[in-house]
Amino acid sequence: MTRLYNRRFPRGNVYTVEQARELALISHDIGRQVGLIIDRKGNVVMVIVGTSTGILIPHLDKARQSSGRLSGLRLLHTHLNQSPISEEDLMDMVFLRLDSVSLLTLTSEGEPDKFQWAHILPPNEENKLYQVYEPVHWSRVSIDLAAQTKALEEELARLGASIDPGARGDRALLISVSTLPKEAQEKSLQELAELSRTAGLDVAGTVIQRVAKINPKFILGKGKLAELEIMALQRNVSLLVFDLELSPTQLRNLTNITERKVIDRTQLILDIFAQHASTRAGKLQVEMAQLKYTLPRLVKQNRALSRLTGGIGGRGPGETRLELDRRKIRDRMARIKKELQKLRKHRQNTRMRRYQADIPVIALVGYTNAGKSTLLNTLTHSQVIAENKLFATLDPTSRRLRFPRDREVILTDTVGFIRHLPEDLKQAFMATLEELSLAHILVQVADASHPEVEEQIRAVDKILDELNLRDKPKILALNKWDLVQEDQKVILTNVFPRGIPICALQENTLTGLVNAILDFLEV
Repeated sequence: MTRLYNRRFPRGNVYTVEQARELALISHDIGRQVGLIIDRKGNVVMVIVGTSTGILIPHLDKARQSSGRLSGLRLLHTHLNQSPISEEDLMDMVFLRLDSVSLLTLTSEGEPDKFQWAHILPPNEENKLYQVYEPVHWSRVSIDLAAQTKALEEELARLGASIDPGARGDRALLISVSTLPKEAQEKSLQELAELSRTAGLDVAGTVIQRVAKINPKFILGKGKLAELEIMALQRNVSLLVFDLELSPTQLRNLTNITERKVIDRTQLILDIFAQHASTRAGKLQVEMAQLKYTLPRLVKQNRALSRLTGGIGGRGPGETRLELDRRKIRDRMARIKKELQKLRKHRQNTRMRRYQADIPVIALVGYTNAGKSTLLNTLTHSQVIAENKLFATLDPTSRRLRFPRDREVILTDTVGFIRHLPEDLKQAFMATLEELSLAHILVQVADASHPEVEEQIRAVDKILDELNLRDKPKILALNKWDLVQEDQKVILTNVFPRGIPICALQENTLTGLVNAILDFLEV
């Protein structure tokens, strides 16, 4: 068997006559499949002895692999019978990013018989994932592997670059796996795409899979995962973002089967929070949420853990602590909890002073990116950061304002809400949402131009109910009214008859909202 390690295979051709016969003879004598992992120089870097029906390729050392899109390694292996390239062979090729997979079948006397090979395809009109060639007699094989591999990588690079030549940062594939109807999945993926862009990702594509039951081990079946892997390879994707919260087991299994970084919706939101946290309280809340997420996923020497650190899904105040053991993480969480309690007490004292001063507090609430910060800036002539991004505001901002009728109020901007916000995140940002507890009036700002405005309003109402704020006086402000089509205005007016149309950028449109607030205060 050691003789195989000392053989150098041709760079272009698959093998020499002597090499084919030697490989066939060894496989026949031991009654097992034999596989060779060969680099682009023709060196055998690994010899694999399997069973009579299959081989198991171990995890390949990255140091041996090419820096290109493909691994720089190919597999040549034997089949003791006349069976063709199997589904398992193709899966190995996909998940290990092999340059190609080659098969040599044997006769009953142990002589080489048929040769068959396969390789991954670049994007194509037929949406074929790989090319599997028909078996030919082993002596009539004429393939220039070096040229074929070079051409394939050049085509992958060319098409990958042409998708968005100006793109920077990580390229991501967004994946929805759900029992919900396709339309609902599409809407959720649109929001995930906005979250991804806010986090600085370049969205290279989306994948929707409706299932009767989510696979508890891998989310998807292995065949569908192979399609994802090839799509990621074809589009030069480095990150897979799942539109649900992955369990620790699912995260470990997915990161063990793919070389790409895998994150879920929760990690993506945490990353955005980490980017936008500016105050001491905000940073502590982000770190607490990160540690809560990481703790059950902390497995010693596991590749999934290493992919939680750094970059998208792993930045922020807690990123240098993510590899600490469970005891240290729990100790850190306990210290953060005490600090947050002190900050919460300080904020509570501030709110009580406002309450005792009999200055009404008006809290702006609503779905993320609805225009709350813009409304605060227009009403108070402030310059609070207001961007067309999700979660642009993370820390609460308050401004004192004198309304008509000689009424002085405090206007407070709060973090935006979002559907399917994980419970840990709700708890971690409870200090921020506590600003709502002593508010005299809630002004719910909604983006009237958004195609899902009704669903967003209902999502905010649900969260307010969960915070026991259902009985708090509330005014609905239908923002971005100037961007709404006339027929849609009629629908929204009928659905939300008490909604007040505004354009947060135009002060002259806010009179109705200001008067509604004053009427509430005078009751």
